[in-house]
Amino acid sequence: MSEIPNPPTPPAANGGALAKLNSPVVIWPAAVVLAVLLFVGLDYFFTALTHESTDDAFIAGHIVSIAPRIDGQVSAVHVLDNQMVRSNDPLVDIDPSDYEITVAQKQSAAQAQDANVKTILAADELMRKKVATAEASARAAEADANASAARAKLAAMNFDRARSLLKDKTISQQEFDAAQAADSSAQADLVSAQQNAAEQNSKVDESHSQLAAAEAEVGLAKAQWEESQTNVASAQLNLSYTKIFAPADGRVTRKQVEAGDYLQAGQQIMSLVPVEVWVIANFKESQLRKMSPGQKVTVEIDALGGKSFRAHVDSVQAGSGAAFSLLPPENATGNFVKVIQRVPVKIVFDEPLPADHTIGPGLSVTPSVQVSSFSVPDFVTAILAIMLAVAAAVGFRFILSRKTTGDDK
Repeated sequence: MSEIPNPPTPPAANGGALAKLNSPVVIWPAAVVLAVLLFVGLDYFFTALTHESTDDAFIAGHIVSIAPRIDGQVSAVHVLDNQMVRSNDPLVDIDPSDYEITVAQKQSAAQAQDANVKTILAADELMRKKVATAEASARAAEADANASAARAKLAAMNFDRARSLLKDKTISQQEFDAAQAADSSAQADLVSAQQNAAEQNSKVDESHSQLAAAEAEVGLAKAQWEESQTNVASAQLNLSYTKIFAPADGRVTRKQVEAGDYLQAGQQIMSLVPVEVWVIANFKESQLRKMSPGQKVTVEIDALGGKSFRAHVDSVQAGSGAAFSLLPPENATGNFVKVIQRVPVKIVFDEPLPADHTIGPGLSVTPSVQVSSFSVPDFVTAILAIMLAVAAAVGFRFILSRKTTGDDK
């Protein structure tokens, strides 16, 4: 049994369908949708011509490692994980008992050294006075020796004169004996005075030696006093290290310390992430031809749902990322296969990031760098999209009108 073919659609039915499509109720909403699609497409096209973008980009920032400078047991922890702290806020306290005792010991030793220095300085001053006394005694003895020498010379001259006079029988034997006795006494006094002067000079030399020894003791005592003061300062510095403060504003991360823990000097107990962050974008080397510091950048942050922020290119690293890796590639051996390298580019934000969201190192972003001075404003793109959509709608209506008229004939 053969199938009965469907009757052909009457021309009036086709014309009615085309008339419905040609209705403003259908055409203009479709034109609006087309204008939106054209705006998105044109914006993507113009952006591709004037911008360079990459999804190999991340938030970067300073990460400050917090570690104690001394050994000790933790007595208090003042922060929690992910807490925001300000510069000089207390973080951790270490039991200061041992260090307070050390400070007291060093201060006692310093006080003893201070008393020792004062004693040695007094002895040094006494030795200086002894030197002055010895020098004065030596000068007096030297003067006495000179006077004795003058008297001995006079007595010798008188004795010689008496000897001549005795030969001439001018003086008596008694007067001659008196002159001789006076000469002998004067010579003896001279010898005694000279010996006394020599003795006093030797005392001066001895006092100078004692003074030199005293001055050496003063130098040693002062050195020991300075060492004791340094020990006190060192002990007080170690005592101050029992309180750990935040070196800058930031957020506490990776906290690995609790009250009661015993810490070693240099042991990392937490990290501090400052508020200031930037972007490290790894662009292909072929994208750097027109890229330079100062160019405008739009950064979309994935953690904020793709919200965009204004930024600018700060600097371009002098070398690819692979060249600074732990094991840089060695292309001098084997078969060479060219691989497009990526170069880190530092991008700095021009506007503050939202304070109610934590934006830290490692978060993914998508930067778009404007590498051309030519740019098409959004309103121009919108006008062009509207004009194209209207032209398409008018053309479509014209074609439908022609076809409808042909079907009617």
